[in-house]
Amino acid sequence: MTSDARRPTVILSSMKSVIVGTAGHIDHGKTTLVKALTGTDADRLKEEKRRGITIDIGFAHLDLPAPNGEKLRLGFVDVPGHERFVRNMLAGIGGIDLVVLVIAADEGLMPQTREHFDICRLLALRRGMTVLNKSDAVDAETLEVVHMEVAEFLRGSFLDPTHAPLVAASSLTATGIDDVKAALAMVASEATAKDSAALVRLPIDRVFTIKGFGTVVTGTLVAGTIRKEEELEVFPSGKRVRVRGAQVHGEQADAAVAGQRTALNLVGVSTEDLARGMTLATADTFRSTSRLDARLSLLKSAKPLKNGARVHFHAFTSETIAEVRLHGTKQLKPGEEAFAQFKLAEPLLILPADRFIIRQFSPVITIGGGMVLDASPLTRTRPSDDTARFLNIMLEGSPEQMLVARVERRGASGLPLDAVPADMNIRAEEGATLASRAGLVRCGQTLVSPAAFSDASTRVLQALKSFHDANPLVAGISKEELRERVNLSAEVFAAMLAKSAADKRLEISGEQVHLSGRGVVMKDEEAESKKVIEQAFQSAGLKVPLLKDVLASVKVDRIRAQKIMTLLLRDKILIKLADDLVFHHTALAGLRQKISALKSTMAKIDVGQFKELTDVSRKYAIPLLEYLDRERVTRRVGDQRLIL
Repeated sequence: MTSDARRPTVILSSMKSVIVGTAGHIDHGKTTLVKALTGTDADRLKEEKRRGITIDIGFAHLDLPAPNGEKLRLGFVDVPGHERFVRNMLAGIGGIDLVVLVIAADEGLMPQTREHFDICRLLALRRGMTVLNKSDAVDAETLEVVHMEVAEFLRGSFLDPTHAPLVAASSLTATGIDDVKAALAMVASEATAKDSAALVRLPIDRVFTIKGFGTVVTGTLVAGTIRKEEELEVFPSGKRVRVRGAQVHGEQADAAVAGQRTALNLVGVSTEDLARGMTLATADTFRSTSRLDARLSLLKSAKPLKNGARVHFHAFTSETIAEVRLHGTKQLKPGEEAFAQFKLAEPLLILPADRFIIRQFSPVITIGGGMVLDASPLTRTRPSDDTARFLNIMLEGSPEQMLVARVERRGASGLPLDAVPADMNIRAEEGATLASRAGLVRCGQTLVSPAAFSDASTRVLQALKSFHDANPLVAGISKEELRERVNLSAEVFAAMLAKSAADKRLEISGEQVHLSGRGVVMKDEEAESKKVIEQAFQSAGLKVPLLKDVLASVKVDRIRAQKIMTLLLRDKILIKLADDLVFHHTALAGLRQKISALKSTMAKIDVGQFKELTDVSRKYAIPLLEYLDRERVTRRVGDQRLIL
């Protein structure tokens, strides 16, 4: 973010943006090579200038024409080579598309050459080139020997000279620099562009303040597009920020797209709230995690890694301590691979398919790395065969298979659609399309596997049968009570009821549910008692008897009499207005009609008039008037009722 607010706005989306990372041993000329290519000195710190080494990551850019005429904008991430600053190197190399491995011709392969190369392989980089720098410092014979040594070292890797350029050059004399540019253009043209339509993620590598602008962050935009005035979320803190302005490679831009070095001027946050290792991402979409499952590879040069070991965990610009829990083995031998769960000391935003590096706890050296498979693992006491099967699908399966596996492992609880982005790093609408293709059951906004849906439907029907068997005089069970019995979410339960009702396996009456064909089955004395109770209230009109007296008059026992009463109330044949005040529905219907008919002759009615009109005592009058209020036949105004 420059201090010149008047600089013209530039839109760079017409160019293919490729991030190039440097790698190599200290003093092998990475920074001078970047300067020779771009004209920019990536050593930005005074301490770096004084000591002549790169301490922190630096940045520069270069525009080149591709062999096919396409415009390329290369963003260089210059990383430190000193072993003490490998952690800074890791912060810069996470989002690169290709690497330039720099090896000094006068020194050849050195320790950090090997470590940086190992890191590139562990990050699964697929494209790059090698530069034999300082070619002017040796004679032709020595240069040829070093060339052969390096070629043998790279053989079989993604930098194998049989398909990746190996170019000799001198940053000081500019010899071979044009060859380096030509090779870079060729390799960059083959690089796959990052997805600008994906959900936004920008790992932060620098945080600072510019007078007149405020808080600024920089990073490599690894996915999505960021526009001015867009709201983003900071992970892991969850703070919301607004993008006031954006720059791409030092120029003002209306938007930054995936694959570009980006600087953002943020509103709503201070520099104290931000740090390298945090991530800006699409709001209300992702969640931080402190546990993840991954495929872990251990370097051949590493010592055996024991289950439970502590390591330094690096992903993009973040670094934290992690405990390693190996799946299926107590120790990982050098050169081996295994599934492992990492318990992170600090939460971070990391998603499936992200690459990571682990370094030994002490002494701190790179020992392995791998790929995240699941950033939201289910709680379990120990790994199982199911865990291994699931992780194999996450490693090798198609997107449909991955989604099905994620849904299946949650059983009847299902997977909410709005959780799919955090689980799979895709948009919710993409998840819905995958679900449809995979044949998953959509319960509102929750996805359930067909098998789990069928099993849960069976449990619902079994619970209904058990209820009917235990309550033969009760027509049905309330929806909420049934849902609690089978322990299902509201969305999944509602979908199951609807499907079972459509299949005529159960019936729904208001809030009551019962099996199809399973009405109330009454014995002769129960049916007679039901008739007696109903007639007692129907014949009484508004002067109803006491409920306890009616129940005491029937032939069945008190428990069955109460069940019959519950059935009459549920079917609204009888209506309870107070604890011991029950009316037949025809009596209340007649009362509503009678009061409504008064509107033409009197606008209001008080308690006394109501008692006189209905010939009931105050004990009955007040509950009946309150009932009329609820039914919107009347409305209370002071001591009177307005007839509506």
